[in-house]
Amino acid sequence: QVQLVESGGGLVQPGGSLRLSCAASGSILTINNMGWYRQAPGKLRELVASITSGGSTNYADSVKGRFTISRDDAKRTAYLQMNALKPEDTAVYYCNADVVTIFDPSFEGDYWGLGTQVTVSS
Repeated sequence: QVQLVESGGGLVQPGGSLRLSCAASGSILTINNMGWYRQAPGKLRELVASITSGGSTNYADSVKGRFTISRDDAKRTAYLQMNALKPEDTAVYYCNADVVTIFDPSFEGDYWGLGTQVTVSS
């Protein structure tokens, strides 16, 4: 009953910028924590950045100072602003959210988007 759809990925040169969006839809009562993960070929999925409902953020060391996570609760959307991109940032980026639905306000489910490709290359 909940869908997360990522957008904004693409091909960018080293040093460039991209902004990813994650739009949540469905029978949503409230969205708690949201996060961005990424997975490069042959590697494990890793947390890139997360943000709580109160706005507290957390970043992987590799992206600190370059990436910024934010959220717009009115739009039920999370964003990941990526600056000074490096080839090492190339991966499929996934949105994750902890969501309480209108059907069971006492239960928090964990939801994932299908991912969006980010390629940093010259």
